[in-house]
Amino acid sequence: MNSVNKIEDPYAGERLKKTHFHPRQEVLNIRESWFGWNGYKIADSFYDGSYEYFCIRNSCATYDICPMQKYIFSGKDAFTMLNRMVTRDITTLKVGRVTYLCWCTDDGRMIDDGTLFRLSEDSYLLTSGSPNLAWLKKSSYGFDDLTITDVSDDLAGLAFQGPTTCEVLKKMGLEGIENLKPFNIEHFSLNGSEDKPLMISRTGFTGDLGYELWIKPELALDLWDALYAAGEDYGIQPYGEAALSMARLEAGFILPLLEFNESLKTINYHYDQSPLELNLGWLVDFKKPHFNGRSALLKCKEEGPVYSLVKLNIEGNKPAPEAILYSSKSRKQEIGYITSAMWSPLVKANIALAMIKTKYLKGEIWAEIYYTKELRYHQKIAKCQIQKKPFWMPARGRQTPPLPY
Repeated sequence: MNSVNKIEDPYAGERLKKTHFHPRQEVLNIRESWFGWNGYKIADSFYDGSYEYFCIRNSCATYDICPMQKYIFSGKDAFTMLNRMVTRDITTLKVGRVTYLCWCTDDGRMIDDGTLFRLSEDSYLLTSGSPNLAWLKKSSYGFDDLTITDVSDDLAGLAFQGPTTCEVLKKMGLEGIENLKPFNIEHFSLNGSEDKPLMISRTGFTGDLGYELWIKPELALDLWDALYAAGEDYGIQPYGEAALSMARLEAGFILPLLEFNESLKTINYHYDQSPLELNLGWLVDFKKPHFNGRSALLKCKEEGPVYSLVKLNIEGNKPAPEAILYSSKSRKQEIGYITSAMWSPLVKANIALAMIKTKYLKGEIWAEIYYTKELRYHQKIAKCQIQKKPFWMPARGRQTPPLPY
């Protein structure tokens, strides 16, 4: 899933819309800690970000994804239009499946990333963290049998993440949920209803076992109440953006405004990124005859990206947010910068994502870290090691059926 356009606003509650789950969340947000995402009021934390992070990692927790942008593509030209716009080949995406993908400008610079659901033979649901309707409309020129509908306000979404999530959903009466495979979707009844209004995808943004629940707004609170009743014995809790940022960094997932700038909003030349710079080359399929940015991306592949996104282990225990990276301890040659950083409570390591000039990847990497101790500023130079695998992505997140926890 994928991304949050976060805007700090002390008066957010006075001017922003309330999500479909807000009546339940408002009571639980004892710190009144909110921020704005796509015009909606969303929790930064409910009680404490670190506590909520441990709820994700040790039990189960919910995150409100109603502000995500959601677009329905319908018609015989839906597949052709989408396959031309995105960099990934979606020819093999079957009905009932979900895939992660991105789309670019003609210059091969990344506009956004998101998830694509194939709902039926000629119907798709695209989700993204930021509004993309204007670009989607431009990309649809020339496709006659195609309708794009913005359902962002008409589809409630709730991420449900953590090792006990499957057990809670089973207790909720969702028969067969344990057989749902990663990146698959299924429809379920809610509270014994004859129809199946609840769509569940086995997707998430934490690197662990998890699901995303999608339902009509008028049934959102019924879903919340049923889920929290089933999850009471499992310690179910809501979590906010602070905990999500910790979990997604451990999984090595990227966020806009941190790992990449959305190219349509970038002012300075090449202050945006290409998928190849973001280590997303596996999302770019050059076997397709044409897609937005193909020529530019092919040139980038042949010449090699100027920067590369990497995962770093940093010595010591001082997190390195916004740190500058150097090729030696003497700091004579600047080679990159940290995009996200934290001390990982689970991995027990000082971890980060960083953009580094590709030609320096095989040499030494040093981070210049600034931190405070009792109101005094300090500086240290710490050595970094590149890590290939995610910092935390347990096998239980992919097991089907998930093991009881």
